[in-house]
Amino acid sequence: MNFDPRSTLICDGLADNRLEGLIPARRYASVRPSQIIMPCAAVRASPDPRAEQIDQVLFGEGFDRLEARDGFVFGQASRDGYVGWVAESDMSDAIASPTHWVSALRAYAFETASIRAPARGPLSLNALVTAVDETAGLILADRIGWIARTHLSTVGAVLRDPAAVAMIHLGAPYLWGGRDSAGLDCSGLIQQALLACGLACPRDADQQQALGAAAPPEALARSDLVFWPDHVGMMLDGRRLIHANAHHMAVTIEPLAKVRSRIANRGGGEPIAYRRL
Repeated sequence: MNFDPRSTLICDGLADNRLEGLIPARRYASVRPSQIIMPCAAVRASPDPRAEQIDQVLFGEGFDRLEARDGFVFGQASRDGYVGWVAESDMSDAIASPTHWVSALRAYAFETASIRAPARGPLSLNALVTAVDETAGLILADRIGWIARTHLSTVGAVLRDPAAVAMIHLGAPYLWGGRDSAGLDCSGLIQQALLACGLACPRDADQQQALGAAAPPEALARSDLVFWPDHVGMMLDGRRLIHANAHHMAVTIEPLAKVRSRIANRGGGEPIAYRRL
């Protein structure tokens, strides 16, 4: 049985005890649930603040801890199953069940119930919060502060148009491993757009190729996904693609034909998959 190392909770011979009998390891341990308490936390490839960022976890998302080392915790993101190292100070063992999620691109949390109060954040789209009070158009979110009611939706409510969600990120800078509004990569953009619409989505482009069903390349439609090796974008209609890309170092909208030509001319080949959600 083959296991993807990006989503298999094992490190240096220590594995999640749910993998016993499936993956050999020197020892097994139970995970300890935790929750992210920073607006955004980097998931790194090793327990080092300068290590490669391979993902991000957002405020309120769960993270299952397996091992702590040098101020970092190795574990697994609850939302998409990605594994890596997160700073221990970015999480808490106290778990609050989310009641709302950030449905705006960004939202600030104020220290008191006033938009003139000092603010923390911003929280990004899809961050999860737990409401403990409400007044005058503001919701008090546990461990973060007062957030404008218009920036939140209740858990269970979803948006309907993934392409529209992708478009609100237009101009956001490209950031390797990023998935929040301050910077994101190609698959991070797709994941954020789909999560906001209530659609489960893995982290990396090659993993996302399993989503939906094959789409006809001659008749692409809004929200269809187009894949190259190590890259993905989303169609806005039958002609235009939105994608976070290193060519522009930003989220941009371009004709699909132009993107295909540029990638092919640089040796990246033609698209390898078209998927319809």
